Amino acid sequence: MTIDEAINLLKKTVKYSAVKNQKHIDLTLVSAEELPIYEKALAIVTNEVQKGTITDKDLKQRIGIP
Repeated sequence: MTIDEAINLLKKTVKYSAVKNQKHIDLTLVSAEELPIYEKALAIVTNEVQKGTITDKDLKQRIGIP
């Protein structure tokens, strides 16, 4: 899975939090059958941020978390 594919998957898990106008990734939005795929996507983007391939700010922007 590429970083772009991982980001596109994770976009589906973004929702508003209890704090007004804040968003976060919520893997409970994913069915149990699909959860391993989304966990892998999260691991991929986390690894890419740690390697410096993409910044945390850029990742959040691309996923839709301002």
